[in-house]
Amino acid sequence: MGKYQLGEFEEIVMLTVGILHGNAYGVSIKKEIEVRLERKVSVGALQSALRRLEEKGYLLSKEGESTNVRGGRPKRYFTITNTGRSAIEYSRQMRNELWDAIPKVTLQLKKAGSI
Repeated sequence: MGKYQLGEFEEIVMLTVGILHGNAYGVSIKKEIEVRLERKVSVGALQSALRRLEEKGYLLSKEGESTNVRGGRPKRYFTITNTGRSAIEYSRQMRNELWDAIPKVTLQLKKAGSI
């Protein structure tokens, strides 16, 4: 494998940060994943992934304004870095190459009763 390594959930988080461009913070990322993928996301798993991706240099975060709604705590907004963009592009390229390498006969539907 190359220098960019993303797990499935990390890739989903990265892509979701991109989708939410400018409005990607914990709750919005969680909701977007749950709606788009019909998949429950735990806050702990998401926070761990965000922290790992930031440590790898794939995401950058900054604090937003404090609000009374959040008890004075600011939201932490995430953006994709250039290295992060390269990582998701690499992941996409590898997946496409693997899909392209599958013989067409492998993906043809089998008739009922066949193995």
